[in-house]
Amino acid sequence: MDIKVLGTGCPKCKALEKATREAVAKSGITAEVTKVEDIVEIMNYGVMTTPALVVDGKVLVKGKVPSVADITLLLTK
Repeated sequence: MDIKVLGTGCPKCKALEKATREAVAKSGITAEVTKVEDIVEIMNYGVMTTPALVVDGKVLVKGKVPSVADITLLLTK
């Protein structure tokens, strides 16, 4: 699973990255989590509000920081 956290480095972006890494660790999913800070690459996903969570190329969350439990549910669907 390829997971990308899109964000320019704001506190919410950092919180989403932390929560995502925690959700991956707790669920035992094999995934690569990367942080994307390049605004052009972020816009290529059609995201205008950060932070955003992209899983295997699909934008699942944008503009908010879901809980670790909510992220775990998204990743295990």
